[in-house]
Amino acid sequence: MLRYTVLRLLGAVPTLLLLVTLAFFLIRAAPGGPFDAEKALPPEIEANLRAAYHLDEPLVQQFVRYVGNLTRGDFGPSFQYRDYTVTELIATGLPVSFRLGLAAMLLAVLGGVAAGTFAAMRRNRPADHAVMAMAMTGISIPNFVLAPVLILLFAVHLGWLPAGGLGGPAHMVLPVIALALPQIAWIARITRGSMTEVLSSDFIRAARAKGLSDSEVVIRHALRPAMIPVVSYLGPATAAVLTGSVVVEEIFGLPGIGRYFVQGALNRDYTLVMGVVVFYGAVIIALNFLVDLGYAVLDPKVRY
Repeated sequence: MLRYTVLRLLGAVPTLLLLVTLAFFLIRAAPGGPFDAEKALPPEIEANLRAAYHLDEPLVQQFVRYVGNLTRGDFGPSFQYRDYTVTELIATGLPVSFRLGLAAMLLAVLGGVAAGTFAAMRRNRPADHAVMAMAMTGISIPNFVLAPVLILLFAVHLGWLPAGGLGGPAHMVLPVIALALPQIAWIARITRGSMTEVLSSDFIRAARAKGLSDSEVVIRHALRPAMIPVVSYLGPATAAVLTGSVVVEEIFGLPGIGRYFVQGALNRDYTLVMGVVVFYGAVIIALNFLVDLGYAVLDPKVRY
């Protein structure tokens, strides 16, 4: 187990390096530059700005410099937020993004597992078909479409919740729902399929033969093995929530990392975009690693 853990950690290094390389050259291939939004600058001032940020160096030299700074934990200065480093901006937006992502993942897992289990226990009945139909609808609607619809319905027409901004817990309800609903749909479908298979197993028949109720059978015997496919999906689900939060934070006006990413991309703020990409990439790699370790908790055979 220790050897596997070390190998996985070492394998994450080239993955992250590949991500850094692709992001670095792709963003510089986009048209425009970080100082295009400025008023017409005299050539000498623009040249001084480019020299101050090492943008006058060859592209390969800039890349080597960036990777060297990255190994020391330095994401560099932001081109647009002149008084802040990228690390400071990420630290500022991280609490908002963390609360949003954590709440969305908790809601997705709890809601998806509950819906999938409910459907599996009523297999091929109208309730099962209704849950799966709603799940398919949730999968089909992306969160950048769902978010404005939620704002129009619950904030504009009904006036129950705020339309955006950062304030009390009520301000987080609509963003969390917008992020969580597609993942609830996916997890419900995965849970339903896994739970259906587990409920047809021999050890479940033995448990029912002992006189256990359906709820006792599910909670005490079926739920743990049925969660293995769900746990395997948590890695991609986390990636989907992180990337989805980029759009959702912008729509709801939340000052999280995702909003900084969108503004950085629009302003060609190379270091800010790179910092967010590297940070999100490291988080996704780490979470996928933790998901792999979680297999051993649910299924001891995985340890071998």
